[in-house]
Amino acid sequence: MGLAGYEVYPIDSATALDIAVRHHYLHRRAPASHCFGLFDREASLVGVAIYGTPASRNLCSGIAGKEEKECVIELTRLWIADFTPRNAESFLISRSLKQLPASKNIVVSYAEIGAGHIGTIYQATNWIYTGLSDRHVIWHIDGEDEGQHQRHLFDKAGGIKQAKHIYGDRMIASERPRKHRYIFLRGSKKRVRELRAKLRYSEQPYPKMSNNSNND
Repeated sequence: MGLAGYEVYPIDSATALDIAVRHHYLHRRAPASHCFGLFDREASLVGVAIYGTPASRNLCSGIAGKEEKECVIELTRLWIADFTPRNAESFLISRSLKQLPASKNIVVSYAEIGAGHIGTIYQATNWIYTGLSDRHVIWHIDGEDEGQHQRHLFDKAGGIKQAKHIYGDRMIASERPRKHRYIFLRGSKKRVRELRAKLRYSEQPYPKMSNNSNND
């Protein structure tokens, strides 16, 4: 069964995040500035792609320099129903990328090593592989959601020093698991060449699937 009759349209963030929390393996919210849905022939929503501002401000400047930081957006969640046809993921990614604002020329996404992912879908859609994410210390509060990003924790408390003052020994530090990092450049051919020349991460060969990896 092919994808004839399937369509990708913008959807509201509340709908997209509700589906992501319920069905995506991380089961938590993510930055959501631009959301898209995959609709089947019966107009049923069978997939979502969510794009948002990266949680790491340093990443936005680090990919291609400070002058390009406003052009960076992250594919923060991707979910497809199991019963969709083959290539539904690549169809959703390619169609949603075309509908992003023209100013968002740099798209970054990650494949979770801890979940056994290597980013097969990004390889299939010609993203640039730039190796593993940087090593970072992350913080969470003992007894609360460890998936909450430290930026939100610090913003809520008024900074890391204030958070430590408020939470004391409940603040626990650990090393953030590293992930496979992929980048997609979009725009005119001239713009893509310009951005590729500015990339501060070196392009690397795609990682290969091991016996312990999932095919995504």
